[in-house]
Amino acid sequence: MVRRDDSISRRRLLGLGAAAATMALAPGLAMARDFGAGARSLAFLNLHTGERLKTTYFEGGDYVPGALGEINHILRDFVVNEVAPMDVRLLDLLVALRTKMQSTEPFEIISGYRSPQTNAMLRAKSNGVAKHSLHMKAMAIDIHLPGRDLASLRNAALDLQMGGVGYYPSSNFIHVDVGPVRHW
Repeated sequence: MVRRDDSISRRRLLGLGAAAATMALAPGLAMARDFGAGARSLAFLNLHTGERLKTTYFEGGDYVPGALGEINHILRDFVVNEVAPMDVRLLDLLVALRTKMQSTEPFEIISGYRSPQTNAMLRAKSNGVAKHSLHMKAMAIDIHLPGRDLASLRNAALDLQMGGVGYYPSSNFIHVDVGPVRHW
């Protein structure tokens, strides 16, 4: 017969073991959680519209709705002028990436959110555009970071293990997303 105190102890032990295994298997998730309640800021330059933004989107232990709205706007599909709420995990990935790259420069945006119409149009012009792109779910961004080598930026994104990483040296950008960990 198992005493109640032992079963609670075993449950705690199993829970801690499961948490440790999750962290070992998902280092990107662990890094995202390590941000804690500290402020998180990002800066962007949209290369297509010329718009700039520098904002703190997480402060006092919570996401800042007004700042998220500004980020959603600058990362909108500028072709059809459609805004979508960006996945905050993507924003956290960008903070981790900029920190890893030791940069304060704004990310140059090649593509953020894409409407299905814009994605289809781009797909018709290029075989490098996925039919079910995570850009359409506001979970992906194509970026460049001024003053940093593109291969180093890609390697830093790969090291984070927080999602997908695409490398496009001939177009001078990388793709990052918060989907499954993979690379191309």
